[in-house]
Amino acid sequence: MTYRIHEHVPLAPLTTFRIGGPARWLVDVSSVADIRRALLFARTNGVPYTVLAGGSNMLIADAGIPHMVMRMAGEQSRFAGSYLYAEAGCSLLALIQASAALGLGGLESLAGIPGSIGGAVRGNAGAFGSEIFDVIEAVRAYHTRTDQVYDFSRDACDFSYRDSIFKRESEWIITHVVVKLREGTKAESERKISKTLHEREKKHIQRIRSAGSFFQNPQAPPAVRALYEYEKKMMCHNRRVPAGWLIEKVGGKGLSVGGASASEQHPNYLINASGDALARDVYSLASQLQKAVFDRYGIEMVPEVTCVGF
Repeated sequence: MTYRIHEHVPLAPLTTFRIGGPARWLVDVSSVADIRRALLFARTNGVPYTVLAGGSNMLIADAGIPHMVMRMAGEQSRFAGSYLYAEAGCSLLALIQASAALGLGGLESLAGIPGSIGGAVRGNAGAFGSEIFDVIEAVRAYHTRTDQVYDFSRDACDFSYRDSIFKRESEWIITHVVVKLREGTKAESERKISKTLHEREKKHIQRIRSAGSFFQNPQAPPAVRALYEYEKKMMCHNRRVPAGWLIEKVGGKGLSVGGASASEQHPNYLINASGDALARDVYSLASQLQKAVFDRYGIEMVPEVTCVGF
């Protein structure tokens, strides 16, 4: 891949929201050497940098990003026995499909989650009771301040709900991921993937202009958890209740601001319903939902999506 810095690049097409203004500079990076060159350019020009991966968990302001954007473009992967070695820019879905084709399981419950494996590790992506940390063996990351490359064991990644050391400390840029898979059969893995996608179709809307779940499922006080368990006839996990349920309880289901709306099917999906929604529409809608939930239940709704430029 030829290293080249581009100017005034539209970012909306690079995100699942299909929203956002341009980057002042954008460069695809596929190695630590590329990252170092990009950082040198940013420092020489006195501007900050932003890392963009699969664009599935990001809301970019309408004015864009007036500095350097590094897009993780490394997409090489290989299998060695039951281990998967992947560069951070690899599509998560493509890796799940490739693993299944070899009869290697462990990632099936993450099928349907958009974006790259690097982004999934950074935010400890999860669904249906599983999280990516369940299968992580090691992570390689570059530290922009010390200019060093480090290899992390799974424990050293300090994973928690939708979080990791890489998300909390922005100096880290994930470059490679090692996944430990389970040996099985192609038919078994494909059956699990099909079941996961079927469940997602029932519970979530797919193939839309959205970042998926906008808010993390928050921890709730006992009275709110009891109400959820009474209404839904299911137990809470780790004292958390679904953000979509809270949004529905405060009347946010279907609420619209400009071209953005909270999905009727899954209210925690904020969608670019009109196709020409503005970032400020989504941001305003999210703020209204946060306020409504806090005013009624005293619960702070924390975005799972990274909002850039606001």
